[in-house]
Amino acid sequence: MLRHILAAAGLATLMTGQALAQAPIKTAVDGTFAPHAFPNLAAGGVQGFNIDLFQEVARRLGRPIEITSTQFSGIIPALNAGTYDFIAAPVTVTRERAESLLFTEGYLDTDFRLVTRRGDAAITDLASLRDKVVSVNRGSAYESWAKSMEATVGWKVEAFGTQTDAVQAVIAGRAVANITAETVAAFAVRNNPQIKLDYLHKTGLVWAAPVRNGDLATRAALENAIECIKKDGTMAKIFEKWFGIAPRPGSAAVTIFPGSGVPGMAGYDATAREPRC
Repeated sequence: MLRHILAAAGLATLMTGQALAQAPIKTAVDGTFAPHAFPNLAAGGVQGFNIDLFQEVARRLGRPIEITSTQFSGIIPALNAGTYDFIAAPVTVTRERAESLLFTEGYLDTDFRLVTRRGDAAITDLASLRDKVVSVNRGSAYESWAKSMEATVGWKVEAFGTQTDAVQAVIAGRAVANITAETVAAFAVRNNPQIKLDYLHKTGLVWAAPVRNGDLATRAALENAIECIKKDGTMAKIFEKWFGIAPRPGSAAVTIFPGSGVPGMAGYDATAREPRC
C-alpha cells in the first residue's frame, strides 16, 4: 500500500513539473520603444531586439512566452504585483532599482544619446541646454537622470507616455532634444530624416532583466539562458539584425559576467558558476 501511495505521489509530482514546464512565462515590453519592441505592421503584434532575445530565452527554457505591450511606467508595478514573471523591456540597472528588484547580468550596455532636429546646431555640452525643454519617456531611466540634472544643467524636463511621442515633441519643436538610449536614437534617426544623432553621455550602465526581489529561481533560469545565447553567438546575430553593427568586444552583449546579477549592485551573487547549455 505504501509503495502505491509513493508511486502515486511521484507521478503527481512529475505531472506537476511537466505542467509548470509548459506554463507560459509572462512578461511585458513598452511596444513603442523601437528598435527594442515596436509594432509589426505586416504580421501584427510586436517585433524588435528584445522580442527576439526573450523569445529565444523562452525557447531555451522550453516554455511558451506571453509578451504584453504596455506603457513602461506601469510595467515594474505590475511585476511586483505578480502579473509578470520578469520584464523583457530594456531596464537600466541603477542602485535604486537594484534595491527593490533582482536583476540578471547585463545583456546590453546602455549609454544616453540626445536626438535633435536636423539642421540645428550640434550640442557639444549640456550647459548649452539651460532654459531649454528636453523630452523623455515617462518612467524611464532617462527621465530620472534628466530630472536629477535639472538644477545643474538648468533645462526643463517634459515626460511623455511613449518614446514615439517624446521624439515627436522634438520634431514639432516642443523640445530641443530627446534623451534616450543610444540604440533607440540610432534606429529613430535611421528611419526619420527630420532628426539627427547628437550629444553622447557615457553611463557605464547596462540593461538587464529584472524579476521580483527574492525570486532567485527565475533569475537563475533567465541568466543561464542569456549566457548560453551569448556563448554560442546568437546574441551577436540578434544585435546585428536590429542595430546594423556588430557588438563591441568586451561589451555586455558578448560578455559572460562572473557570478549572478550585475557586479557592484544589490542582489549580485559572486558565487562562481558556468552556464549550462
